[in-house]
Amino acid sequence: MYIRLFLPALLLLLFQSLTAQKEVYELRTYELEFFRSADVLHKYFEAALIPALNRQGIRHVGVFEVAGEALPKKIYLLVPYGDMQAFLDSQQNLLKDEAYLDTATPYLEAPETAIPYNEYTTNLIRSTYGFPNLVKPDADAQLFELRIYHSHNEDGLRRKVKMFNDAEFPIFEDAGLPMVFFGVDIAGNHMPCLTYMLASKDKEANAKGWSAFIEHPEWKRITEIEEYANSMNDITRVFLKRLPYSQL
Repeated sequence: MYIRLFLPALLLLLFQSLTAQKEVYELRTYELEFFRSADVLHKYFEAALIPALNRQGIRHVGVFEVAGEALPKKIYLLVPYGDMQAFLDSQQNLLKDEAYLDTATPYLEAPETAIPYNEYTTNLIRSTYGFPNLVKPDADAQLFELRIYHSHNEDGLRRKVKMFNDAEFPIFEDAGLPMVFFGVDIAGNHMPCLTYMLASKDKEANAKGWSAFIEHPEWKRITEIEEYANSMNDITRVFLKRLPYSQL
């Protein structure tokens, strides 16, 4: 009797966990060439690509550049899809969108010398049940921290993701570090890894939040759990600022 009652509840829990893990984030990184104007790319994003994605029902497209004077300059494009199928359909939908094809012409037909990059990289990131949906930050958020946690193998990554899902997200909230998105990279560079983004008013607020995070009693507790030991071996951190036409 106990097994018959328990099994449906377990299956329901598993189903809810799987269906919660649905959003897919495309994070493109454009490394700009020296002495080339990026105007054609910015105009393409603002006038053609983002409006077309919005017409597909894709909201909150983010466009950022590195805060500070780091070289070479980079532009980050974040596109949140409702699920993997939406990502797969998006490119074909663009090719059927006459308004997009018209407004994108200056970019699509630009000569090679007018394109401000040689190539861009793409990472695909899938959300997890602990933080299943992107959250648009407050309007006063001016500093965005992109963090990539690298693991030495897939099991290390699994354990680090479990640490987030089981315990870390409330600590970020308590510490005043609002999260924009979180997920596991399913394709791209530096695998295996996870990626997330935080939003803060400024660097001072960001530093204050991390100080509170490190001192949080729950953080101190979970760092002593053996299961989570050696689950991460490196961190990539980039501070970004939103561009004027960004929807995040």
